[in-house]
Amino acid sequence: MEMKRLNATGLKAAGYDERSRKLVVETTAGTWEYSGVAPEIFRRLVSSPSPASYYRESIEDEEYSRRRISTPQAGGLKPDDVFK
Repeated sequence: MEMKRLNATGLKAAGYDERSRKLVVETTAGTWEYSGVAPEIFRRLVSSPSPASYYRESIEDEEYSRRRISTPQAGGLKPDDVFK
């Protein structure tokens, strides 16, 4: 999965797998995977003039199934490991 760098407070990068409809967002608090996300949500996130606000309002606060795939301290899985 290709990760796109985000120039936003608290966000580092985001990637999307259209086949599985999974969004991966790397934040300063860890990396999260969201399931059942429409492609348009990812496109809006990476093109938003304020990605952090869009993330909070349209992704983080929504009813998507979410799981942490890494933490800053522990390392954990990298987004590429999830979609091999």
